[in-house]
Amino acid sequence: MKRVAVYAGSFDPPTNGHLWMLRQGAALFDELIIALAVNPDKKSFLAMEQRRELLRTIASELCSQVRVELLPQGFLVESARAWGATHLLRGIRNTVDLEYEKTIARMNSSMEPLLQSVFLIPPPELEPISSSLVRGFVGQPGWQRWVQPCVPPAVFELLVQQHPE
Repeated sequence: MKRVAVYAGSFDPPTNGHLWMLRQGAALFDELIIALAVNPDKKSFLAMEQRRELLRTIASELCSQVRVELLPQGFLVESARAWGATHLLRGIRNTVDLEYEKTIARMNSSMEPLLQSVFLIPPPELEPISSSLVRGFVGQPGWQRWVQPCVPPAVFELLVQQHPE
């Protein structure tokens, strides 16, 4: 059976933590689908099309079995089922993430019992990196020095274009 994982998020912007997850997912699964979602609780930092193109650029550098899909409104498990997924890939940076992801995994499992959640813990140097952290730094004096190590090169280039010092 082909192992297909969905890694969903708003990726606003994509970070090196996301990149690490994508590399791991590409190595673990026969196919990895990056599901680009709209988070209604967050104000978008980058436009959806910008995030999609960044994710495509990042994915193209990994391997051919990684693709980007837009996640329609509705439940992730429904889209995952339609895409033929067998797994949901999630990252856990800390205990707060663990509690949140545990709750979501249990709900997803009750909705779609054959869809397994897989959790990965990134290395310690990636733990503090989040899209929220990056968004908070961009535009502050000297931001480039702090943001560059947190995001893939294509993301950094776009951020510099949009927010020159």
